[in-house]
Amino acid sequence: MVKKGIILAGGMGTRMSPLTKAVNKHLLPIYDKPLIFYPLSILMLSKIKDILIIVNKGQLNQYMKIIPNGKNLGIKITYAEQPKPRGLPDAFIIGEKFINNNSVALILGDNFFYGQNLSKILSDCTKLKSGAKVLLHRVTKPERYGVAKVNSKNKIVTIKEKPKKFLSDLAITGLYFFDKKVTNYAKQLKPSIRKELEITDLLIKYKKKNKLYANFIGRGGAWLDTGSIGDFYKTSTFVSTIENRQGFKIACLEEIALNNKWINRAHIKKSIKFYGNCQYSNYLANLIK
Repeated sequence: MVKKGIILAGGMGTRMSPLTKAVNKHLLPIYDKPLIFYPLSILMLSKIKDILIIVNKGQLNQYMKIIPNGKNLGIKITYAEQPKPRGLPDAFIIGEKFINNNSVALILGDNFFYGQNLSKILSDCTKLKSGAKVLLHRVTKPERYGVAKVNSKNKIVTIKEKPKKFLSDLAITGLYFFDKKVTNYAKQLKPSIRKELEITDLLIKYKKKNKLYANFIGRGGAWLDTGSIGDFYKTSTFVSTIENRQGFKIACLEEIALNNKWINRAHIKKSIKFYGNCQYSNYLANLIK
């Protein structure tokens, strides 16, 4: 079982400059909540309660103001600083003590997931006993992404980063589940031409062992990358449309914690006081009426 999760929220956010010169992009708003709430909500929907958030050096205090330690959500949140971007697998090297020879999930801090059956898919992923599992999503322009070719048993047989010739239209999203070998494998990787450790190289290590599996976001689901200004605001518009049409909030951390029975009404009241007089607090108040 996967009971630990890492959110990689480092990076310089250069594609969103000058907004990101003073504030880390993961603290910028996707509609009415900081971006960091969305990947955190995915780990919580996965029933993962022990979470490490990796942030840029010098930006820890910004995060601590909004998500101190997770006690208000019935979970445990710890932080680690990444001195400089060294690629996604660096998360497992930085988080070696946190992982402590356990299976672990990794979600990129700028990835957004939504779907009716998402909780069921996540539950299935956390049952991983050995190997690695990635979440795939069908896209119209696979040449922009890392893609995977899958056999009839949902094992990944080929991976290609931004293929020039069509290989598959299944893009590898920013949500991964790994067994306890992941840190050792990450340490074996060598930097690419970009001078970073590549997640594709890590996945290939599992593929060579015939231990790389896939799960899928279905037709009704959404996966969005918020790395650019355009995509950031498309995601914000998506959240706004869903929330205002249907009346519930996406990535309301307290609601997920309450549904999981990790917190009670008293915790919600404290959160309302913490957030102050705002739309988010009004929503929380309605939860405990």
